[in-house]
Amino acid sequence: MENETAFVSQTGGNSPSVAKSLAIVEIVAVFASATILVVIGRRYAAGNLIAIQLVTFFANLVMLALVWLGLRCRGQGVKHFGVGLTIGSGRSLAMGFLKSLAALAIGSTGFVLGSIVMANITGIPGQADVSGYNFLRGNLPLMLASLAGIYFVSSFGEEFVYRGFLMTRVEELLGRGRGATVAAVVVSAVLFGLAHFSWGIFGIVQTAFMGLGFSLSFLLFKRNLWILVAAHAYMDTALIVPLYFG
Repeated sequence: MENETAFVSQTGGNSPSVAKSLAIVEIVAVFASATILVVIGRRYAAGNLIAIQLVTFFANLVMLALVWLGLRCRGQGVKHFGVGLTIGSGRSLAMGFLKSLAALAIGSTGFVLGSIVMANITGIPGQADVSGYNFLRGNLPLMLASLAGIYFVSSFGEEFVYRGFLMTRVEELLGRGRGATVAAVVVSAVLFGLAHFSWGIFGIVQTAFMGLGFSLSFLLFKRNLWILVAAHAYMDTALIVPLYFG
């Protein structure tokens, strides 16, 4: 009875059976809606890189909106997914920065391991064609605007959805035991990899391993999502800024 009461308190006051049903509905709604939008949007984008990026951007916004709606319906706040809204002391911010660097190292290690695994299976792929991003070359305002959008939709949005939301809801669905946590880590990593399907099978595995590293970091750093957001932002910056310099 004590464990059941604790579970109810963690799920917005709903009974365990209702909370589990809500978790299934939320997960399906969030990822099914994004999948449908991306499939339809990419068809109409007809290979236009900017249009494809806008479709992905919009799909991620829809996911964020649905996750937020789920929190509101349950009477929960974003803190439930590891997003604290208070600013800590200078010492705690410094420690957070160091932890974000550690999370970056763990995520990057996962990405490298995924690359090694796939290189041994399919061979080393050719250099990616980034000519479609030439519009960023030498255009500082556009590069900064792109970074701002990416920080919100990718750095924050993906961590909020795949780590904060997905891992928490999977654990609630499966009962919050050790097995549930392992399943949450695996599900988060796999879906994060599949979300990058446009990178091909090589990229799916790379990002799945990176997602695995970030999921483990989420647990390691006591579910402080801001640490993961910062680490993800460092990666996104490293990808975008070189395009500005060509």
